[in-house]
Amino acid sequence: MAMSSTREILLGILEDLTRADFQKFKWYLANYGVHEGIEPIPKSKLEGLSLPEMVDLLLSESKKCQEELKSKLKRKFLFVSEGIPKQGKPTLLNQIYTELYITVGGTAEVNQEHEVRQIENASREPDTEETITTLDNIFKDSPGRPKPIRTVLTKGDAGFGKTVLTQKFTLDWAEDKANQDIHFIFPFPFRELNLEKEEEFSLVELVHHFFSETEDAGISSFEEFQVIFIFDGLDECRFPLNFKHTKSLTDIRKSTSVDVLLINLIRGNLLPSARLWITTRPAAANQIPDDCVDRVTEVRGFTDPQKEEYFKKRFRQEEQASRIISHIKTSRSLHIMCHIPVFCWITATVLDKVLKSRDGGELPKTLTQMYIHHLVVQAKVKKFKYDGGAATDPHWCPESREMIESLGKLAFEQLQKGKIIFDQSDLTECGIDLKAASVHSGMFTQILKEESGLYQDVVFCFIHLSFQEFLAALHVHQTFLNTGINPLDRKQETSWLSEETKTTPNLHHLHQRAVDEALKSRNGHLDLFLRFLMGLSLQTNQSLLRGLLTQTGSSSQTNQETVQYIKKKLNESQSAEGSINLHHCLNELNDGSLVEDIQWYLRSVSLSIASLSPAEWSALVHILLSSEEDLEEFDLKKYSPSEEALLKLLPVVKASNKALYVPRELI
Repeated sequence: MAMSSTREILLGILEDLTRADFQKFKWYLANYGVHEGIEPIPKSKLEGLSLPEMVDLLLSESKKCQEELKSKLKRKFLFVSEGIPKQGKPTLLNQIYTELYITVGGTAEVNQEHEVRQIENASREPDTEETITTLDNIFKDSPGRPKPIRTVLTKGDAGFGKTVLTQKFTLDWAEDKANQDIHFIFPFPFRELNLEKEEEFSLVELVHHFFSETEDAGISSFEEFQVIFIFDGLDECRFPLNFKHTKSLTDIRKSTSVDVLLINLIRGNLLPSARLWITTRPAAANQIPDDCVDRVTEVRGFTDPQKEEYFKKRFRQEEQASRIISHIKTSRSLHIMCHIPVFCWITATVLDKVLKSRDGGELPKTLTQMYIHHLVVQAKVKKFKYDGGAATDPHWCPESREMIESLGKLAFEQLQKGKIIFDQSDLTECGIDLKAASVHSGMFTQILKEESGLYQDVVFCFIHLSFQEFLAALHVHQTFLNTGINPLDRKQETSWLSEETKTTPNLHHLHQRAVDEALKSRNGHLDLFLRFLMGLSLQTNQSLLRGLLTQTGSSSQTNQETVQYIKKKLNESQSAEGSINLHHCLNELNDGSLVEDIQWYLRSVSLSIASLSPAEWSALVHILLSSEEDLEEFDLKKYSPSEEALLKLLPVVKASNKALYVPRELI
């Protein structure tokens, strides 16, 4: 209900009152106030008012508080720093915001697969049965639903835009663009709630603590208002949420710990009229019981059209935007990763720098090249912005090299533990000084206190899990070349370095172990790490890191040995996901021989089951999954309408919008 309609309805009600009832109503206002939670209005203010003036007065008390809150939230969310909170270049949120692909349905069940595997699978699978929603409809009831939606749980991997989504929702309300039936929106990032985990508040006191405008207005209750609480980042929650053993609490004025408040708010014991929006990474979604959630949504990142919209907004020159979009489409790895909004930001940052450089430079084609360029960009920012260096100065100084080595160690050790969020002790263990680390904010996000009064704990995470995996691969690569020790082999006691000749160890030994370890992983948690490790072995990529890498150890012979080992593994029985990742590794090694062989087969003769090795079959699957034409309508008869062919090509059949000539008995 908009404010204008509220005014009209209220005026109509007052006009229907008898004189005696109107006097009684004024007496009530002077003694009890507009709402239960707002202070009484002095009798002197009520005397001699016309009915329209009375309406304005009734609305002004809560509306004044609402306008102050809107003004505060507009200041807070008007600008957004892409990629790195408070460190990136501020951009108007409305100018850069691109609609996200949001689906409705599902549960809080945890998917253990690496998020990039999930993206690759989602990019191949038809989505005709999915229910899509938009930001404006996040709380909209479905037809025939027996009760209104109170609590929405939104899942999404890191970098997919969950936080920006909540910021846009809040900004639209603050700018009077949407949800004007809502009186107050209170955003509570878990990173800020974490600092209050040892304190006790009532629900009213907690709101007053974070949003002092409500206390200044004398609001001591919220039952009479339409309120939305936004809890962003459940996965970062640092206090226990024990729904089974927490006592019920219904009094919004009774003080208790923050976790008890939150549990009872989610249960609906506290302020059942309020609506809640909780965002989280998928791994933490099951902390909230299913019966406490009315709707589950999932942020899937960008669709292909949304990717293009993002780059067109980011690059205002049409020719430049078109060139970048076309370039991304030439690389399946880059195109898939651009489903992730934060990767689009990394890509845009890198390609913008490359295009503006004097020599123009060759645009990065692989993930490794893209992340190397991003690392170099951050090193230059550190050198020129923070150290005051000249444009001609080398951007890798001893301090920068030491910091990257420490960050790489942190990335690898935490990756081994399955951790993506770290505290100060984790940094200290890797020899990272907190003040020095803040200068390298391009490598990870540091959350600092705000002067606005909203407190923030100090926690760290890399800008995306994939960047952590890149630095982890860089650490393993450097450690092996410098010491001969393979960090992946915890039992290794002697170095691969020859004490007599001090020759550089053969990277093939490292690669072989890494391939084996990655293939053992059921959820693919080393998939990207392996791709980066392969890419770092190319001389062309190592030359981009000249000044950072003190040792180089790749050769065409070494890389060829690795290529042959990967092909050997492809000839063994591998999962579809494992095979596809090995093909990505071959791409990082700049080897397209398998793909070229299959393309020759496709052009020259019809395929024979007996003529293809398992590696060649996986190459065929890889090619077909990369083909928009084949996925639109897949014809099994082109290859072989047999049960064996169907089983080999099943990932393609599943991903196709339409499959032809597949005998029913074979499905």
